[in-house]
Amino acid sequence: MQLPPLASDRATQLVFAFPGVHILVVGDAMLDTFIVGRVTRISPEAPVPIVAFDHQTQRIGGAANVAHNVTALGGHATLIAVMGQDDNSTTLMRGCRDAGIETGFIATDSERVTTTKVRIVTERNQQVARVDYESDAEISGDVEHGILQAVEKYGAESAAIVVSDYLKGCVTRRVMEAVIDTAKTTGIPVLVDPKIPHIDYYAGTTMVTPNHHEAEAATHSRIRSTTDARLVAHAFRDRVHCESILMTRGDQGIWLLANEAEGHLPALAREVADVTGAGDTVIAALALAMGAGASMVEAAHLANQAASISVGKFGAATVSPSELLRAVSITADA
Repeated sequence: MQLPPLASDRATQLVFAFPGVHILVVGDAMLDTFIVGRVTRISPEAPVPIVAFDHQTQRIGGAANVAHNVTALGGHATLIAVMGQDDNSTTLMRGCRDAGIETGFIATDSERVTTTKVRIVTERNQQVARVDYESDAEISGDVEHGILQAVEKYGAESAAIVVSDYLKGCVTRRVMEAVIDTAKTTGIPVLVDPKIPHIDYYAGTTMVTPNHHEAEAATHSRIRSTTDARLVAHAFRDRVHCESILMTRGDQGIWLLANEAEGHLPALAREVADVTGAGDTVIAALALAMGAGASMVEAAHLANQAASISVGKFGAATVSPSELLRAVSITADA
């Protein structure tokens, strides 16, 4: 069953309300580095391409990319995260400031490295290799205590809280408990981009947004059809004990399971350049829409439209309000 449509004028009303919405983002921030070059030959030392360096770019990723998507869509974002005490943390912090993100509490830990993903890509955006720098042990002690205090402080000022869990240590059981308690006290929704090893942390949240692979893993099921998606969404919600599920299914679109409605929306992307960070765009758009007063169905429509724009760009990308409104208008006229 397909979800009911979203009227263009209602979508416009919601997007125009984004500038008044403040989203708190808690989770694993990271730095994405792209080393770009030309490949014209294979190495004589091993069967690997030789990349002749051309240039290097850096973008904020993970939880920072969620916050960036919030600000790019016109909302206000506060980021709570953990970084190392290294050059990459300086670059990441500068990137956050440039993106208009309020760095409410960024803990630095001398025992950790700032999570950094280095991708070697060709001029045609084909990835050759990736090198990850990370410390994935869960935070504790003074670092965790600082995160807990920040959640309570900034959560009280927000319209929604997004937890961006990449299993890099920031999202602990105590952090999730603080997020849920703060949200219940203030009456705001909590949205989680999950990782399966932490699935027991998310009980009591408003919405969890697994991709179909994560949903399959959590429920020991396979999804081959919309009927399967419906059954797996119910099983996932029962397993997590959350209120709603929005499952992303790649080129099959999304499946929403909420108390008010359930059903699917087809994928809208005409060309897919890169799915990196698409989940960040989805959850940012969901949180902004819900913070602006959207129903779950309305929020799902806007998130689906935003994702269709994001995957047409290379790397962890953002979407502007004008791009979103243009996409909504095209869909409504189709």
